[in-house]
Amino acid sequence: MRSPGPRKIRWACKPAVHALLLLPFASLLTGFFTNSLGVNPVESITHTSGDWALRILLMTLAITPLARLTRSGWMIQFRRLVGLYCFFYVLLHFLTYLLFDLSFDFGDLLEDIIERPYITVGFAGFAILFALAATSTVAIRQRMGRAWTRLHQAVYAAGILGVVHFLWITRVDDTEPFIYGFVLVILLGYRAAKKLQKKRGRTPGRMFHSQKIRTP
Repeated sequence: MRSPGPRKIRWACKPAVHALLLLPFASLLTGFFTNSLGVNPVESITHTSGDWALRILLMTLAITPLARLTRSGWMIQFRRLVGLYCFFYVLLHFLTYLLFDLSFDFGDLLEDIIERPYITVGFAGFAILFALAATSTVAIRQRMGRAWTRLHQAVYAAGILGVVHFLWITRVDDTEPFIYGFVLVILLGYRAAKKLQKKRGRTPGRMFHSQKIRTP
């Protein structure tokens, strides 16, 4: 019996990925309408959406290394989908803050960005993810060419900003943001190692030694 191909695996997994990534939002929605989000529902929505935005961002960054290590190229096809869910949760996080904390007062938003460092780094991360989501379509990717690749490498900067933002707003226990930071360091280290390996593979000396010596 033949094993299912990458395309069949992808289509079989896609509904499960949607369902899993929508679970936190469904939980928030249910809690909101059943008044079970605790004493401060707005704070619960803000924290939960921010936590999941960072978790899913790290999932997005982990897809390529995991696909390479397991030789499962079909997993790469989910990177855009997971990335868009990350933006969905970070947008929910930002809009909750903008609506309930600032009442859509953009003057107060600008003041917070200037005066509060944790808001500064959080907004910078949001701006990066907004740019990545806005340029995520195939048509825009083809139109931008290499500039698209350079822009989307900024996702790592968004990860760093997200971890710093989480660390600065944590008041009691820093364990969780440090765990996320540790995971991010591993992912950044993997990317740096692959980039260095690729760079070394292009050196003239390595290219010369890799060639077969032909006798005249």
